Amino acid sequence: MKRLFALLLAAAPLLAFAAETPNLDSVVIADVTIVDGTGAPARKGSVRIADGRIVAVGDVIPGNSEIVIDGEGKTLAPGFIDTHSHHDYDIPKSPDMVAVTSQGVTTIIVGQDGTSQWPLKEFYARLEKDPIAVNVGSYSGHNTLREQGMGSARRPATDDEIARMSQLLEDDMAAGAFGLSTGLIYETGNFSTPAEVVALARVSARLGGRYISHIRNEGFDLMPSLQEVIDIGRATGAPVQVSHIKIGVKKLWGTSDKVLKLLNDARASGVDITADIYPYTYWQSTMRVMFPNKVYDDRKGLELMLKESTPPEGLHFARYQPDPSIVGKSLAQLAKERNANPVDLYLTLMKLAIDYEKAHPEEERVESVIGESMREDDVTHLMTWEHANICSDGLSIGHPRGHGTFPRVLGHYVRDKKAMTLEQGVYKMTGLAAKHLGITDRGTIAEGMSADLVLFDPATINDRATLQNPTALSVGIESVWVNGRLVYQDRRTTGMHPGQVVRAAKKTE
Repeated sequence: MKRLFALLLAAAPLLAFAAETPNLDSVVIADVTIVDGTGAPARKGSVRIADGRIVAVGDVIPGNSEIVIDGEGKTLAPGFIDTHSHHDYDIPKSPDMVAVTSQGVTTIIVGQDGTSQWPLKEFYARLEKDPIAVNVGSYSGHNTLREQGMGSARRPATDDEIARMSQLLEDDMAAGAFGLSTGLIYETGNFSTPAEVVALARVSARLGGRYISHIRNEGFDLMPSLQEVIDIGRATGAPVQVSHIKIGVKKLWGTSDKVLKLLNDARASGVDITADIYPYTYWQSTMRVMFPNKVYDDRKGLELMLKESTPPEGLHFARYQPDPSIVGKSLAQLAKERNANPVDLYLTLMKLAIDYEKAHPEEERVESVIGESMREDDVTHLMTWEHANICSDGLSIGHPRGHGTFPRVLGHYVRDKKAMTLEQGVYKMTGLAAKHLGITDRGTIAEGMSADLVLFDPATINDRATLQNPTALSVGIESVWVNGRLVYQDRRTTGMHPGQVVRAAKKTE
């Protein structure tokens, strides 16, 4: 019966036009345990949704013309909000967004790490013309602004170039961007000065925007890099967020207390600094991040990184267009196969990748690596910081975080490790995430909120994606609704595309 009701719900847009058809747009999800996204204790009840909104919560008595979905006592939560996503790269080939909906995610925020769709106004127009299964919002990316305003120059921006980028940022903000994102470890943002970033962040702040940053260094220079974000928050008054916070070198493992003290002291001094985090001890990025000095034939720097951050056996190739046969292999495995020194081999592969990029400028994401460099206790401690929300930093290829992040938190960290309560875990994915973005109509189950909902079984929810099979779907996610429409059930998408563009709230003078 539950499946029949769900199928009727999916068909509602077609059936609702018939005068003799009951009001299928009004649906009661009954007999659920409501975890409402505020951190409040779970409670039994039902939820009525209509016209894409939540219209009643609690002791709801269904009407004769309403569809009733039996939740069978399982947990109903707000749809999860992924505050740091790269799943916009999946949209052209997968508008059903199964990598996202299968995790219970209903809203993704893209334009991260300094790279965003350009121009944002046109990206949003395409989404409104051809919606996808989930809601989408975006930041304006610093590296993208640099590309549009000063080409591929590997140097600090001039005053004229900063003025040009400022106007481009204003255009994105007018389109609804949440603020400025930077990827200060990546080209060409890694050549920017702090003054350049502050100047652009001031533009974002003046227009009511935020600042989110993949900091300059998550390893040896972690603390100074965090301090730069704090300084930007203090100089601009904008809310600032550290992207996918981590401690990425052995030398600093076990120092999460010091990291959180720095952040808490900044908050106590008036800086609204927060963080997002994904639940894995390994990252995914370009091969370039293994060169701390931004020189891609720097043997000494690479040797240091392979010793103190990610060893050859922990460095895996997720994408490599010059030679796809190496994908899935570790640097250590490949070096053994080729009877080569790992450092020499990496330098050779890096050069080949750069040459390939020059010969194929139309291709994106020519190479990518996954590296193990964090310690589990640090991940847990940073994740449970009261001002850290959950993100995936994912897309559908490579790292298992693209398919497994949110179920992993609820399965591994909430149920198995008991690092957080269920209510706390859900809050970090919903109400807190919405607060960090300034979104006011999503993220909690309450009357008047958008009907983004996920029904899951807390006893079975878990990730299944691995390095060997990164696209395996999670288990325990029963049903997912976006703006009141069922988009995922029984480990399948429904073909519905009710997603909306989520724009930042306009600043009122």
